Amino acid sequence: METPGNLFCVAAPSGAGKSSLVKAVLELDSRLAVSVSHTTRAPRGQEVDGREYWFVEEGEFRAMVERGEFFEWAQVHGHLYGTSRKAIEARLARGEDVVLEIDWQGALQIKQIFAHAVLVFILPPSWDELAQRLNRRGEDSPEVIATRLANARAEVAQARHFDFVIINALFETALFDLKTVVHSQRLKYAAQLRNRSQVFAALGLD
Repeated sequence: METPGNLFCVAAPSGAGKSSLVKAVLELDSRLAVSVSHTTRAPRGQEVDGREYWFVEEGEFRAMVERGEFFEWAQVHGHLYGTSRKAIEARLARGEDVVLEIDWQGALQIKQIFAHAVLVFILPPSWDELAQRLNRRGEDSPEVIATRLANARAEVAQARHFDFVIINALFETALFDLKTVVHSQRLKYAAQLRNRSQVFAALGLD
């Protein structure tokens, strides 16, 4: 599917800082829009329905799957997550750049639909640091944290399938790296051709 807008998929294990980085880059880049995913898990902390996620019951989620309303969906940590087809298609068609916070399974599914989607994986600097971050959040029980750390081993192994990998050791550096990925993608020949087709046509380029 070719669209003038760029699609960025950002994945990471829990605690690597994905949400904080995406939130920060959105505040710095007015051309970026976030696509809010649906999930069956309960809100955590200060999360608000429609801002971090659309929180839905499992029955409603599975009905949406049956109606083909998701580009991709997956089960992660015992909960269901999905990306709305309609919301993304409309924004990309208007030439907007969209960023998705997504798990690695969903990112690879998206790549099958949008060949020009840019996949970015956020890595923690070490396993010890990841464990400390999960504990500092104070949102999950020790059992849930243990599960997240165990799952992180499998998740991190998928980083090799992504276009870019950012190590979030120092937040400011990782944010600069993410901004660089976004800007670099916009300047690629194929991306410019999709987004600035009239200029390319006037110059006799294709």
